[in-house]
Amino acid sequence: MKLKKEIHQSLKKIFKLAILEMKEIDNINSLNNFQSKYLGKNSVISFYFNKLIKLNISERIQCSVILNDFKKNIKNKINNKKKKIHRDILKEKKNKSFFDYSLPGRKFERGSLHPITIVINEMKKIFNHLGFLTYYGPELEDVYYNFDSLNIPNNHPSRSINDTFWFNSNHILRTQTSSMQVRILEKYSYPIRAIFPGKVYRRDYDHTHTPMFHQIEGLIVDKSISFSNLKWILENFITQILKKDVKLRFRSSYFPFTCPSAEMDIQDKYGNWLEILGCGMVHPNVLKNCKIDHNVYSACAFGVGIERIAMLKYSVSDIRYFFENDIRFLKQFV
Repeated sequence: MKLKKEIHQSLKKIFKLAILEMKEIDNINSLNNFQSKYLGKNSVISFYFNKLIKLNISERIQCSVILNDFKKNIKNKINNKKKKIHRDILKEKKNKSFFDYSLPGRKFERGSLHPITIVINEMKKIFNHLGFLTYYGPELEDVYYNFDSLNIPNNHPSRSINDTFWFNSNHILRTQTSSMQVRILEKYSYPIRAIFPGKVYRRDYDHTHTPMFHQIEGLIVDKSISFSNLKWILENFITQILKKDVKLRFRSSYFPFTCPSAEMDIQDKYGNWLEILGCGMVHPNVLKNCKIDHNVYSACAFGVGIERIAMLKYSVSDIRYFFENDIRFLKQFV
């Protein structure tokens, strides 16, 4: 039992030293070092536990009790010290910080949809109620669908590299959502009522134009469709999207893929006329490209600049505000 006596006397001295050392500890790092020193792999506890292997079972049990009691006491002291250090840290933070309970609380910031997304969703809802289905097409478009199939001649200025973003001789960033017309006519049976919202790209940049903007194209194919049907739909749409009665006019225009063609203008509060969309009866050549008998079926189409509608709806003077990510501007639509 010589080892038992040695362990008891040694641990008694070590425990007293540990208590004195712990009183000087005032942070977690020092406490972790203290724990490693007295309970770690190279501590006196580990040293004596390794010696127990040489003892018989009875002596081993008695010595183990002494060692475990020491270990338990040290652990309790460490846990108590850790709690005290945490309390002191919180108390120090509380004393340093000042909270004025009379101040109003901070509001949680609320996210919202982008104004262009809001307008697109409203447009889709209006046209869906009128029986239109929504389709989406590729932004990287074939030249055939963007130009050739829409009766746009090879020498048309819209094909110029000054107006269009070309990838190669066969592919471009689409300049109009009209490129979806022929895709839909090729794929689906008639009658058709469809809209195609999406991004389009043109080389233009000022307070009313950006290189990327949004359009929504509409297409109706059926027997006996006339311009009066198109006119009624567009007047109904404008009244609903702007949520007010407005003065409109249709004036003759030219688009290679419609005949006759027109542009719709809206009168502002100053009496000025603003162009908001283009429309017309689908050109017979476009129908022929899709193998549609234009003597049996007729079609009308329209294209609306979504940013232009959003500018009118929200009284925005510069289209670039929509894309500058200015939180002061975007907060107005929460």
